[in-house]
Amino acid sequence: MDVLPIFFKVKDQSCLVVGGGEIASRKIRLLLSAGARVHVIAPTLAPSVEKLVMSGDVQHRCGIFEATDLDAVILVIAATNQKSINEQVSILAKQQGLPVNVVDSPELCSFFVPSIIDRSPIVVAVSSGGASPVLARLLRTRLETVIPASYGRLATLVKGFREKVKERFQDIGLRRRFWEKVLQGPIAEMMFSGQEQLAHQALQQALNENANSIDKRGEVYLVGAGPGDPDLLTFRALRLLQQADVIVYDRLVSAPVLELARRDAERIYVGKKRSDHTVPQEQINQLLARLAKEGKRVVRLKGGDPFIFGRGGEEISTLMEQGITFQVVPGITAASGCSAYAGIPLTHRDYSQSVVFATGHLKDNSVNLNWSSLIQPQQTIVFYMGLVGLKVICQQLINHGLAPTTPIAIIQQGTTPNQKVLVATLETMPAICDESNLQAPTLIIVGDVVKLHNKLAWFEG
Repeated sequence: MDVLPIFFKVKDQSCLVVGGGEIASRKIRLLLSAGARVHVIAPTLAPSVEKLVMSGDVQHRCGIFEATDLDAVILVIAATNQKSINEQVSILAKQQGLPVNVVDSPELCSFFVPSIIDRSPIVVAVSSGGASPVLARLLRTRLETVIPASYGRLATLVKGFREKVKERFQDIGLRRRFWEKVLQGPIAEMMFSGQEQLAHQALQQALNENANSIDKRGEVYLVGAGPGDPDLLTFRALRLLQQADVIVYDRLVSAPVLELARRDAERIYVGKKRSDHTVPQEQINQLLARLAKEGKRVVRLKGGDPFIFGRGGEEISTLMEQGITFQVVPGITAASGCSAYAGIPLTHRDYSQSVVFATGHLKDNSVNLNWSSLIQPQQTIVFYMGLVGLKVICQQLINHGLAPTTPIAIIQQGTTPNQKVLVATLETMPAICDESNLQAPTLIIVGDVVKLHNKLAWFEG
């Protein structure tokens, strides 16, 4: 995140706009809509600005910007067509610690004016940090279609009950659950359909009836985070991420996916590396149970899919033994996501009619697999966690009957901007890999389908 989004109270505060043209006019109207007292410095005024001055909504001094114009203001916008003046405003404002925006000059700004969706008291702002205001506007247009005006009325209803609900529910977790039930149920629909009085009565009734009946039990959501690209999350995974009180996550969960969690959720890292288990699996199992018993909603966030080399079965076994409610949310497994982004179909009627998944190392860190079962005609073999044991894997496949010229691909951090794909043969891959400095996580694909990579590769990390 390059800039910190902040909503700035300017109501009844003095704000300065340097410039009196049409661009300045738009900024003046924006400040006025937020209740600011606007002062304009400009030698001439566009008709729209002059009209605001004549109506008394804006104070105007005719002339060129001077340093003393910054006295007693809390915010500055420079919107002149003279670069030297804009630069002067920026420098002097920053020296005095005043937030300053210079139109169309992001390098001179200490804040940016976003594209705004106004559903007061709900306000949604979209900013590109000055990189592309047009793109921010297009995103705002999309959001406009999914945030109806009635959300503002719903927020006003909630505001009127906030103190009552706070008094009734001392526990912040119970309070949050009450509001989530209200805002995702019939009361919200009443507001959306214009039945405001009925919604008010229903909310009061819900507060009276539910004060002692809010479910205080915790729950665990075993969620597959996919191979890395946050766009590959399921809708359910996203929803649960945004309502969980605690996120317990693995090393393979990408930072962009973790960013989608609720901001105030507690985050607990339990990542593992080969031979380096920061938190042993049994402790993770008990941690999930303990948090749920404390009444918390816990997302156990796992890279890929929880049930494909993700130890999800071990974790829910503990939860079942202790009578804890849970859900399992499948994710796009690494084999599916990484192969697709690398342009390597796992099956293809000309090359492979079956696919088998194997782990690159066992519980005892060996690579002692049933090699003969892996080597079948027209079968694709996918190895998870096989980077360290690559030499053994290649040699054993050759020893058990695969040709040394069999194609093999290694995909580093598939579906992410760091994706890298190496293609070679069983005979040549170990040496190539040694020279390539690959970084985990990686996925290994063996079989004739790898030949399709050069033709079908479409994603550039």
